[in-house]
Amino acid sequence: MSKKSLNLEYAEKLFREKLVEAANLPMSFVYNDKAYKGLGDLAKLGDDAMADTANGLGATFRYRLDENVIVSLELSFNAEFGEMEYTVWFENTGKTPSKVLRDVYAIDTEVTGAEPVLRGCLGDHANFYAAYEHDLRKGTQFFRSDGGRATHVVFPYFDFVHGDGGTLIALGWAGTWNAMFSPQDDFVTLKVQTCNDFNAALLPGEKVRTGLIVLLPYKGRNADDATNLWREWWMACNMPRANAQGDPILPFSTNCWASDTGLPNSDGSISERSFTWRPTLEKILKEDVKPTFRWFDAGWYFDPEGNTVESNWWGTIGSWELDRVKWPGNSFRESNEACHAVGMKVLTWFEPERVTNVPALVKNYGYKAEWAIDNGRGVITNNLGNDECLQWTMGRIIKMLDENAVDLFREDNNSDPGSSWPALDNAESKQYGIPRRGVNENKSIQGHYKLWDGIIDYCGKHGKCTFVDSCASGGGRNDIESMRRGIPFMRSDYDRTTTAMRLSMTASFCKWIPFHGASTKETQGQLESAKGRGSDEYVNRVSLLPVYNISGYDFTHNPDIDFDLLRRNFGEWKRYNHLLSRDLYVLTPWHHHLDRYGWTSFAYDAPEKGESILLVFRMENCRTDTFIAKLPFAEDGKRYELKNMDTGKTVVMAGETLRTRGVAVTLDHPRASALFEVKRM
Repeated sequence: MSKKSLNLEYAEKLFREKLVEAANLPMSFVYNDKAYKGLGDLAKLGDDAMADTANGLGATFRYRLDENVIVSLELSFNAEFGEMEYTVWFENTGKTPSKVLRDVYAIDTEVTGAEPVLRGCLGDHANFYAAYEHDLRKGTQFFRSDGGRATHVVFPYFDFVHGDGGTLIALGWAGTWNAMFSPQDDFVTLKVQTCNDFNAALLPGEKVRTGLIVLLPYKGRNADDATNLWREWWMACNMPRANAQGDPILPFSTNCWASDTGLPNSDGSISERSFTWRPTLEKILKEDVKPTFRWFDAGWYFDPEGNTVESNWWGTIGSWELDRVKWPGNSFRESNEACHAVGMKVLTWFEPERVTNVPALVKNYGYKAEWAIDNGRGVITNNLGNDECLQWTMGRIIKMLDENAVDLFREDNNSDPGSSWPALDNAESKQYGIPRRGVNENKSIQGHYKLWDGIIDYCGKHGKCTFVDSCASGGGRNDIESMRRGIPFMRSDYDRTTTAMRLSMTASFCKWIPFHGASTKETQGQLESAKGRGSDEYVNRVSLLPVYNISGYDFTHNPDIDFDLLRRNFGEWKRYNHLLSRDLYVLTPWHHHLDRYGWTSFAYDAPEKGESILLVFRMENCRTDTFIAKLPFAEDGKRYELKNMDTGKTVVMAGETLRTRGVAVTLDHPRASALFEVKRM
């Protein structure tokens, strides 16, 4: 473990003083117009105490708010890393509606410490994970997400530096949220809401919650040390597991065959047919470029009327019934079993939070019209907060996975449910005569997590993958609680374009979510296939991540593909993929995705093995031919061997020299790369 920033003694003290002590819990709310800070004013129910867990300590404490409402506090402490977390629940156990609960802040606290700084990145879509570093002495920083896909636009992960250390913060809530870091004279006020502007009375039996709050204190102000403490904790304690046996998820590769059908394709797998898959499978086996997963994307289903879908995959979802025109009989299962026979798995795309053509779904598939929430702007949200709807949706998905021998569930969401939930809140407010703002978002996000849990439970019992592929128009559903169930196979739809975009994202996103993937092509448009001979060494190295998506290859329809090059690239990923989720060092300043004038460099280090790689990129418009790479992890008194894997040249350097003076890397033309193996001698 990289122990430079561990602060275990302080972390446990903070946990016991701030989370275990009800009066000091750093959250607040207003109930029946009375303000509560912490839970100290509430009567504790039972004599529950902290108990040992596999990683440290944990407990659930229950408190009485009034004759109707029970407040539950779930909390835990990780003794190895000093990470702590909590969630607060409000449940109406009575027989009448509760009083109004509002102004719920999952975090409401003051943090002392000189020279406060906030480091992090923004979200996907408009901001493309743009990195930031704000001196909080210069003013308040405020972040708000209202769309209902938590990691679009802004990003609920923060590195809050204060005094001689800092706190890494993550919010586990897949819906709306906001966070404010406001400087005062000698402290910073931190206030966080999950489920924005909640203001509601709870009906009998209803249960709502805050998002999961994750806190990891560290010592020192070094960004690399904080990043790598987080990444190591994430890989050890936050990652889902590969299977029911609890095996770790190892780096893997994927490939979607839709572009290799020779038929018109409008994204997804809409052009795949019972007669298109076999030539692709035979070709990738012959050329020895077999991935771990066959990726079967959108467009495989009947529309709600029971018709085949030729192009409009977006506007025809909801039945989750396999299109038997495209896939007659058992032909899709047979294609998947053929993959299994050669050691491949299969993932399949769904979009369960949205429906279309509700009357036809009601008529043909047993859907109920009241489950559909119409935002009035062309989007109909499927109400997963309704348990009957949740069970129907889960049943349709599991039926398809089971009948067709699918190994892994891929979820997408191509709408903002944050625009739909208020419509149901307003209808219920009129129906019951009480405020209901936020209730349906809260229940829907709970339902969404239950959906994933139910699918994972089914998969575990049937020998399938016990994690999901998390997608929501790219990177919209990567909050930390979702990431305990899923992995972003593609961190962004925009990763399917330029190498400059990919380098920019790697320099920011990888600091927070170490295990994920990107595309391995370079095109201007997201849906374009790799042209000519395919991706070169530069594109491949830009794309080195734990998940390797062999993107946009027309294996049987592009006679110009250089399979030797593809095998070289794939082999390079296989050689180094075990390092790509280890300690990360971004050696150059973050650059915007339109900035191609400089150098970008990363290093990945496995300190206990003394094994590392150094990646250096001279970007397309860079005018200088030499870059000095300084490796922060190089140790005094050690010697390091650096081997240039393109030239074969090897140099040996003292650790202090490598760290302070660096190694010169010369590339004689723009859009060039170098990869060094680095070994501690």
